[in-house]
Amino acid sequence: MLPAPSRSPRLRALGAAAAGLVVLTSLTGCTQIASVFNGLQQNVVATPAPRPAVTQAVSMPYDSKFTYDGSVSLSTDVADGLEVRLDVWAADPKRTQEWAPDNDKTFGFAVNVVDHRVDEKAVLTQKRRVYLSMVSITSQVSQSTIGQQQMMSPFQFSADPRTLVPSDTMRSDRGLLLNTFQGGLLVPATTIHQLPADTYGITLQFALQVWVEGTANTDTSFQQQTVYQVLPIAIFSPTNPTQ
Repeated sequence: MLPAPSRSPRLRALGAAAAGLVVLTSLTGCTQIASVFNGLQQNVVATPAPRPAVTQAVSMPYDSKFTYDGSVSLSTDVADGLEVRLDVWAADPKRTQEWAPDNDKTFGFAVNVVDHRVDEKAVLTQKRRVYLSMVSITSQVSQSTIGQQQMMSPFQFSADPRTLVPSDTMRSDRGLLLNTFQGGLLVPATTIHQLPADTYGITLQFALQVWVEGTANTDTSFQQQTVYQVLPIAIFSPTNPTQ
C-alpha cells in the first residue's frame, strides 16, 4: 500500500469501518472485560487456513481493513444520533506491509464525538456532552506455529485521557470532554514492539469508558457506558512481505 496521507488531529473519518463493535453498560474487572472481548473475537479474528500436522510456520491470510488502507474509522452509537468515533492510523512504518514481528510498529489514534441532532458549529450548551474517563487497550496475537505458547497481550495501553492532553483542555470529574472546539483525545504515537517470530496478526482490543449526557445542558442526565472496539492488524514476515 501507499504511505498514508497526513492526518489532522481532529480527524473525523479515515477509512471503512472495521468489523465488530458493541456498547455495554460499564463493566468492572479485567475478567469481565476479557469475557466481552473473547465474545467479539469469535466474529472478527480471521480464521487460519488448515495447518499441517507438523510443527512449522505457515503462511496465513489475516483480514484487516487497517492493513489494507493504512487507517480505519470505527463508529459507535452511544445514544440516538450521538456517535463516538475511534480513528486509528499507521504512523511508522506508514506502509503496513512493513509491519513485521521484529520491528517497532507505531500507530496513532483519536477519539471524538459527533451529535447529529445539532449543527457541528452549534454552541456546547446545544450539544449532548460526552466525557471520556479511561482508555484501555489490550491485545492478542495470532501465531502460525502449532504447539507454540501464545504470547499474552504483548501490547497494553491504559490511561486517564486527562493526563494525555494540555491542562487547559476542558474536563470535569467525569473525564475529558470530547465534543468541544478543541476536539477530542489525540494520541499521535504509541508503539507495538517485538512480537513472536511466527506472528501473522495482532488484534487490538479497545475499551473506552464514557459518560453520555441524555439531554443537552442537563447535568442530571448523564449515564456511564463502556464502548468496545476490536481492531485486527496483519503482521508480515520480513522474508515474505506480501504474504
